[in-house]
Amino acid sequence: MDKVLALLGLSKKSGNIVSGEFAVKEAVRSQKARLVIVAEDASENTKKLFTDKCLTYSVPCVFYSDKESLGRALGTKERSSAAVLDEGLAGAIVKKME
Repeated sequence: MDKVLALLGLSKKSGNIVSGEFAVKEAVRSQKARLVIVAEDASENTKKLFTDKCLTYSVPCVFYSDKESLGRALGTKERSSAAVLDEGLAGAIVKKME
């Protein structure tokens, strides 16, 4: 597992991440999300939805990995999206992506 996915797992254990379309949209709307991660193999509609929503609410949005790996890192089935709620963890994840 790469370092970004390991950080996502750590975020899950610390309760600083939500996943699934509804929970991620709500985190963005309520301005709790510090970073939104969308799987690269998500549908075009999902990618557009989160790109637009994140632009509207000024939340960074990145495309990373695939649905299966994202879900595995979060200890669940496939996930197309996740929102990191902690500023420090969000920064660390972005840094590892560079």
